[in-house]
Amino acid sequence: MKDNYGLNIWANDDFIIEKGKICLNTPSKPALQDMVEQIRATGLRGPILLRFPHLIAKQLEELYSSFKMAKKEFNYSGNFNAVYPLKVNQYPAFVKNIVHFGQKHGYGLEAGSKAELLIAMAYNAKKAPITVNGFKDKELINLGFIAAEMGHDITITIEGLGELETIIETTKSRFKPKPSIGLRIRLHSGGSGIWAKSGGINSKFGLTSTELIEAVNLLKKHGLIEQFRMIHFHIGSQINDIQPLKKALLEAGNIYAELRKMGAKNLKAINLGGGLAIEYSQFKDYHTKNYKLKEYANDVVFLLQSIAVQKGEAEPDIFVESGRFVAASHAVLTAPVLELFSREYSEKKLALKKQNPTLIAELYDLYNNIKPSNAIEYFHDAAGHLESVLTLFELGYVDLCDRSNAEILTHLIIKKTISLLGADDNADLMRIQSNTQERYLVNFSIFQSLPDFWGLKQHFPIAPLKYLDKRPTLSASIWDITCDSDGEISFCSKNNPLFLHDVDVKEEPYFLGFFLVGAYQEVLGMKHNLFAHPSEAVIIPTKDGFEIKEIIESQSIMEILNDLDYDIDEIESLINKQIENSNLVNENAKKQILGELYLFLNANSYLRTVQ
Repeated sequence: MKDNYGLNIWANDDFIIEKGKICLNTPSKPALQDMVEQIRATGLRGPILLRFPHLIAKQLEELYSSFKMAKKEFNYSGNFNAVYPLKVNQYPAFVKNIVHFGQKHGYGLEAGSKAELLIAMAYNAKKAPITVNGFKDKELINLGFIAAEMGHDITITIEGLGELETIIETTKSRFKPKPSIGLRIRLHSGGSGIWAKSGGINSKFGLTSTELIEAVNLLKKHGLIEQFRMIHFHIGSQINDIQPLKKALLEAGNIYAELRKMGAKNLKAINLGGGLAIEYSQFKDYHTKNYKLKEYANDVVFLLQSIAVQKGEAEPDIFVESGRFVAASHAVLTAPVLELFSREYSEKKLALKKQNPTLIAELYDLYNNIKPSNAIEYFHDAAGHLESVLTLFELGYVDLCDRSNAEILTHLIIKKTISLLGADDNADLMRIQSNTQERYLVNFSIFQSLPDFWGLKQHFPIAPLKYLDKRPTLSASIWDITCDSDGEISFCSKNNPLFLHDVDVKEEPYFLGFFLVGAYQEVLGMKHNLFAHPSEAVIIPTKDGFEIKEIIESQSIMEILNDLDYDIDEIESLINKQIENSNLVNENAKKQILGELYLFLNANSYLRTVQ
């Protein structure tokens, strides 16, 4: 990765580079840098989440058109349907847009809790399906019946026989119409990747073959077999290999056929759950999935058709719940770099003596005479000289000033070597840079905005918003502003060789973009150090550039303390009392301090800087 930070791998043509800046790939090609600067001109500081609703529409269009083409190619008679799993991102700015753009497709919602089901009942598009997954109590099942009575096309998916018994009991006391019933099947087939444990015989959800037979018999016994209309399986989020999916489809397709032969004649749908992967990798030698959407759609349609024909059953309707695919690309986290921790390694920081130790003099000579033809040789010499100086320092033969000069000169030689030869052109350079990486302090919280990186080491594409027409020369490790050592994205020459620019952030702003963060990251984000959800803005591309539709500022310190059930009045009273009882004699000083504290309490937790 030299110039484009892997946009050709992960960006899906959503973003392009124009004049050294990352831009939306729309006719006007607006730059993300310009959006951030315009928002910050209003006084906002800290990280800013940019939402791009048009990318939601684009993903939905790709999903539906791919299955439409697959159905046409194979002359498939079953319908295609999709629902969005609210657990992926429940933020209203996203949910309202997904309902709006999904309406023309009949795109529905999937709920996994009472709160999510209430959201679905309120916002779901007319006649679009609702599915309910996850463990359920009597109240959640009752809420599903109310949704059906309100006119929603809702399917309650059973995770265990106890839930089915509750549905049977609830049916006796509710009105018509009734919700459809789905059965989650526990496949032997598993998934792949980080979330592979979601599938397989030991997975958390689903009915075994024995339980499926018992469930069908219960439905028959209580006159509800006609309500049984869907089977559901899930083998994992972010399925990076197509083969496990194909194996699962064969297993699920045969179960579908067998259940119909047992008398479940209204069973018409197979819900594949989620798992459709997106590409997170931004490096040429490492990809997170081995298939494209067209292959996914073709395999699903072809395999389910083959089984239906072989078994002499109706081709099933196909449901998918691929929320990550729809949500991830719509949001970009942007945050300013506050400091480069190795900026002290500059010529002006050298404190050379009139008479320097031989190793220091040699390092200075290497620095002044390095060129492309000798860069690798001098690079190796410098690394060896630094080790020797450190040893001599430990033995007391050189002083702290000599050690500082050796460290500065070695880093300057590394920077010059990279500038002359390229950051990733030499294996030795990559190895050494793992130990000489620059630390970029960035005004955001990994725990709040990238929790999957912290919890699962899920990498997200990272790129500066400008200078993409210049060679990045520094191996970069990113530090967030939490007081936690885990708040770091380390440079890794194998999987995460991120290079950034040598910028003086005191002189000019330098913003980083964290891409594909629209799925899960917001709702999983935690308030570590009491950093709240970042400020956000909805961006609409226009003919001439872009429009900032709405800005929502991050929670204030007072609001986040209130969320944690602190008594704000009590906090203010205790602080006021301490100021009143302080040694300050000047009443104006007390008033000034109270005013300052009021401003602090009503600002957000992120660092406020000029840049």
